[in-house]
Amino acid sequence: MIRALPRALSSPIVPVFPLGAHVDDDGARFAVASTSADAVELCLVDGPDGDLSERRVALTERTFGVWHGYVDGVAPGQRYGYRVHGPYRPRDGVRANPAKILVDPYARRVLGRVTDLEAARGWTDDPMTGPPCPRDSLGHVPLSVVTGPDPAGPGPRPDVPWSETVVAEVHVRGYTMRHPEVPPEHRGTYLGLAHPAVVAHLCRLGVTAVELLPVAAIADEPPLLERGRTNFWGYATLGFLAPHPGYASVPGAEIEEFRTMVAALHAAGIEVILDFVPNHTAEGGVGGTTLSYRGLDAPAYYALGGDGHDADITGTGNTLDAGSPTVIRLVCDAMRHWVTVMGVDGFRIDLASVLGRPRSGAFDPHAPLLTAIAVDPVLSRVKLIAEPWDATGEGYRVGGFGVAWSEWNGRYRDAVRDFWRGHGSIGEVASRLTGSSDLYRLSGRRPWASINFVTAHDGFTLRDMLSYEHKHNEANGEDNRDGTDDNRSQNFGEEGETASPVRAARRLATARAVLGTLLLSTGTPMLLGGDELWRTQGGNNNAYCLDDETSWVDWTHRDGALAAFTARVAAIRRSSPALHRDRFYRDGDVLWWHPAGRRLDGADWHDGHLRTLGLQRGEWLMLLHAGSDAVAATLPPDGPYTPELDSTRVDGEPVSRRPLPGGTTITLPPRSLLLLRIP
Repeated sequence: MIRALPRALSSPIVPVFPLGAHVDDDGARFAVASTSADAVELCLVDGPDGDLSERRVALTERTFGVWHGYVDGVAPGQRYGYRVHGPYRPRDGVRANPAKILVDPYARRVLGRVTDLEAARGWTDDPMTGPPCPRDSLGHVPLSVVTGPDPAGPGPRPDVPWSETVVAEVHVRGYTMRHPEVPPEHRGTYLGLAHPAVVAHLCRLGVTAVELLPVAAIADEPPLLERGRTNFWGYATLGFLAPHPGYASVPGAEIEEFRTMVAALHAAGIEVILDFVPNHTAEGGVGGTTLSYRGLDAPAYYALGGDGHDADITGTGNTLDAGSPTVIRLVCDAMRHWVTVMGVDGFRIDLASVLGRPRSGAFDPHAPLLTAIAVDPVLSRVKLIAEPWDATGEGYRVGGFGVAWSEWNGRYRDAVRDFWRGHGSIGEVASRLTGSSDLYRLSGRRPWASINFVTAHDGFTLRDMLSYEHKHNEANGEDNRDGTDDNRSQNFGEEGETASPVRAARRLATARAVLGTLLLSTGTPMLLGGDELWRTQGGNNNAYCLDDETSWVDWTHRDGALAAFTARVAAIRRSSPALHRDRFYRDGDVLWWHPAGRRLDGADWHDGHLRTLGLQRGEWLMLLHAGSDAVAATLPPDGPYTPELDSTRVDGEPVSRRPLPGGTTITLPPRSLLLLRIP
């Protein structure tokens, strides 16, 4: 039996009922948005896989573009979807096709995967001129699952100040698939990441936040399905409120296990930041699939061109319209759900520049969706990180976001990589080491708005950055055409792995200098999980579709020297407020030193051959030498200077801690970092 929900009496603007499926003691209320539909059927699905049956219930109530109704007897665990009746006019962007069962955008659980690409497509012969595909997609596509009432909110949060934050970017599956102390049944799952051995390792490194690659329910995109591949990274969202079921150790327990993971990390003082993807969906372009949004109301969800094609400014085939009220509501509701119910502490927004381009137009930092997130009473209190890039011609917007946002600082990555391979401008790297005030000060932000990183999931690992000069992506099945060619890497004279102890030692020594630079720079450091274990992907800089040993972290060296060195530098950073400064520097707070022992002058900043730099902040003097030969360096006239960290040493422990008087000349080995304390 279906009953109508009471109409909103308290507000003339929005319905009082929430979107999605919500149960009580007698049944469940369902509500789904579609402004273009003529009719919407709720489909209650039962039966074993391969022999599914459905009961269709017409949602006859429509309020403000939302179709809704109450169905008696529905309980948690009920599988369901929607069928939409209405116009099929591809050139107008509307593609209703009742043969396709659709996932609820507000589903808390999503079950299954696409097993038949042709059945999942909404068109026949041609996506723009052909008729709608009559094949029923039930049994070949994912379904929504009714869940019980939302569990109680999370317990106490770590609430780590931005200035004290150290981020590690990790993949739930890839980080623990090969960890020998994690039980086999928990490897690659939420519970694997919650295992005490994994949490202890993160704590040892000084990590205060994990930034998880996408964990919202994932569906493989059409091009991957055609090649028999999977989207390992997960940048292909189908359900924005649902945890990905593939990361649960027990089928159907993804909500409980995700919350268990969050609680375990919180108990260790580690925050959880989600890499969230509100810029496109897994459906691909108009030639792709009809799994949810395209069939429900494509013009309300997607930015469309005048001919009904998707306006693709994400490079994925479609773009969610950041100016659509439907999208704004979905994104904000989903993010609030992850915070208030699932317990997360922040978000890294993938291709965040797209959110500043309503209808795929010009970028505006005050665009409706960016503003809605920034002023939301819940979301404005969590960590917000923008990836300031999209696939438009002028898509790189680093430094262009509003005061609520931190940003992945790609200019930091490029400057540090260039410096340590003996390229680039001293002035550029100096700006990045001290918080990138040129990018963030004028907007009223602090130094921690700069998320400093040298490596990330997208690109070479640290080991590969120092072992390969060219990408080696043949395993991806795209003839090595995918992935960037701008790697700013070096191989020390041999491409790939080496049997030379000397070359191997040089690579590791440079890795220590790079890690030291990252953790001792002003701003928020982000490590790529596994770099501290000297992980390689064999030169693959775009392993997005490889769910194998290429992408899984090797824990063989979990107690190795590089992890210990990383932990040592993080502890030094943590011990001194001067190394995690909360404010930008003023004139005189920072002193720059030439290796001759004098202050840098105007001509020095334009010296294209200068590869040695001294940075003095508070009680610390950091000397960086990126040259391939040793160099004599004279310490500044004050002092004395006590060595605290030496990147040429495997453990970072200086040969001697004997204080060095001002004016002492020392030798800096090739590609080395030396940190000294000033009384």
